[in-house]
Amino acid sequence: MKTLILHQHFKTPGTGGAIRSYYLAKALADNGFEVVVITAHNQLNHLVADLEGIKVHYLPIPYDNRFGFYQRIWSFLKFTWNAVNVAGKYRDADLCYAISTPLTTGMAAQIIRWRYGVPYVFEVGDLWPDAPIGLGLLKNKILTSLSYWIEKEIYSKALSIVALSAPIRDAIAAKVPGKTIDVIPNMADTEFYIPEEKSEKLEERFDVRGKFVISYIGALGMANGLHHFIGCADAARKENLPLHFVLAGDGAMADELRKRVRELELSNLTIHPFLNRDGVRDLLNVTDACFVSFLPAKILETGSPNKYFDALAAGKLVITNFKGWVKDEVEHEECGVYVDALDSSTFPKVIRPFAEDRQRWKAYSENARRLAERKYSRRQLGLRFCDVLSNSSGQVASRLSYV
Repeated sequence: MKTLILHQHFKTPGTGGAIRSYYLAKALADNGFEVVVITAHNQLNHLVADLEGIKVHYLPIPYDNRFGFYQRIWSFLKFTWNAVNVAGKYRDADLCYAISTPLTTGMAAQIIRWRYGVPYVFEVGDLWPDAPIGLGLLKNKILTSLSYWIEKEIYSKALSIVALSAPIRDAIAAKVPGKTIDVIPNMADTEFYIPEEKSEKLEERFDVRGKFVISYIGALGMANGLHHFIGCADAARKENLPLHFVLAGDGAMADELRKRVRELELSNLTIHPFLNRDGVRDLLNVTDACFVSFLPAKILETGSPNKYFDALAAGKLVITNFKGWVKDEVEHEECGVYVDALDSSTFPKVIRPFAEDRQRWKAYSENARRLAERKYSRRQLGLRFCDVLSNSSGQVASRLSYV
C-alpha cells in the first residue's frame, strides 16, 4: 500500500521537536507500506531524502514560531500549493494522510483528491479555526466564516478522520455526524525514554545537583502560558523550597520569558535552548517532575501535548496547569497533580508533599510509566495506526469493486 503523508512540520529524532509524524511514517514503513512524506524546511532548495525507508520531500518554505498570524497563513498557503504540485508525481498512491495543524494541509489533500483521484484521511491535532478564534488571534468575520466552511468541507470529504484526543473527536462528530473518527493520541516512546537513576555528570551539566528538578520542555509560545511557570518558580523561592526549575525550548515568547526571569532575579530557574531528542532524554534524566503548561483557555483543554507523553514514558511526576482530559487522567491514575494557572502562590502547597516525601514521588512516577506502557506505547499505537489506514484503503477498494 502506497501512502502519501502531508505534514508541513515533519520532524525527525535528529532535529527534535514534535516527531509524531515520524513515528507514524516509521510504523507504516516497518509494516510494509511504501511511504512518501511531503514537508517543508527553512533552506533554499527542494531536497529529497531517504529516511529509514521513507522518501521525504523537503520544500523550501520558511516557517518560524515567531511568525505573526498572517505570516503563518502565507507560509501555510504556499505549502498547500507546492505540496499539491509535488503530489502529482505520486498519482498511484493508494491513500493520502494529511496532518494538521495547519488546517490548510487538509485543503491540499482535497485538491489532491480532486486532481489526482487519491482519497485522504485527515488528522486533527488541534481544533482549527476554533483555537485561533478562542485565543483572539482570528477576529475577522469573513475569514472566520471562510475558515469554518473550509474545516467542514475537509472533514466531509475525508474517508475518515484521526483525532488526537476524545474531546477533539467529540467536537468533530458534532460538526460532521456519522463520520468515522478514530482516536490515536500522541505516543510515549517507552523504548527510548526509560526511568533511570540520575546521572551525576548530567546533574553537573544542568547545574542541578541535590535539587528537586521541575522541567518544562517544548514550545515557548503564547498559548503555552509560561509566565505561570515563572510565577511558580518565584513562589517556590519565596518559601525557600529546594527546587530548581528548567525551561528548555524556543518560540515567540522566548525573549520575553528571559526578560521576566532577569527582572525577578530568579536563581532557581535556568533557561536552556531548544533540545533534540537526545538532549530531551538527558534533561529528563535529572528531572523529577515535568510541567505541562497551557493558557487557561477552554479550547486548549482538548489537545494532546507531546511533552505529556514523554514525561509518562520517562516515569516522571506530571504537573499540569490546565483542566480537561489530561488533568482528569493524571489525577485518576495518581501520576500527576493540577496547579491553578491563575494563582502561582498555590504551587508550593501542591508540590511540597512530593519534594519532601520521596516515596510518594516514587509511587506517582511509577504510575506514570505504567500508564505509558499500558495505553500510549509507540509500538501499540503505531500498529493501531496501520490498521486504521488499512481499513481506509479497504473502503476505497470496496467502492471501486462496487462501481
